[in-house]
Amino acid sequence: MSAAARRKLAATDPTMAALIERVGKIDIATRLKRRSEERPADAYGALLRAIVGQQLSTKAARTIYGRVIDLFGGQTPTPEQLLAASEKDLRDAGLSGRKVEYIRDLAAHVIGGELELDRFGELSDEEVIEEIVAVRGLGQWTAEMFLLFHLERPDILSGGDLGIRKAVQIEYGLEEMPTPERVLEIGEPWRPNRSLASLYLWESLTAVPVE
Repeated sequence: MSAAARRKLAATDPTMAALIERVGKIDIATRLKRRSEERPADAYGALLRAIVGQQLSTKAARTIYGRVIDLFGGQTPTPEQLLAASEKDLRDAGLSGRKVEYIRDLAAHVIGGELELDRFGELSDEEVIEEIVAVRGLGQWTAEMFLLFHLERPDILSGGDLGIRKAVQIEYGLEEMPTPERVLEIGEPWRPNRSLASLYLWESLTAVPVE
């Protein structure tokens, strides 16, 4: 996400231009560092980690994921290993019964070829989302975060993200938090740099300028 992208984004919208001026330079690497969270480098591991961490605090998610990985010698389990693992062992690691079902469904989709992890780089944003949400426990928001942070796609805006909705409300002086549809309408001029706009909106909530 270059300086040229920031200039182009700023030129699309005076409110966004003011936000960029206030916050300064920011990119995906900076945002990931702020999240203080290690994520697997591979697509399968990242999706597995996403399921494990759902509806948990960062600390709890990290702890439980570590316990799951420890079951497999400290390495991300292959889909085959995951399906072969006992439900008791997985639950003893801290997973709920529902999450055990979800990670097994992820493994089954990978083995069956419905989730084309090796081809994600060739697929459109919409195609990647379609494949991800077909896995139980993986929804639209997770797919959008995967596109933005893992695949580093440049034009992702999650209208349903609460942080983005709140930031849009504040930055645009709206009386109420906008609907997901309204967020997408406001963000339409930001194309093709909506991922960068998303980073600025999240960062605006911290009120800490980045040098």
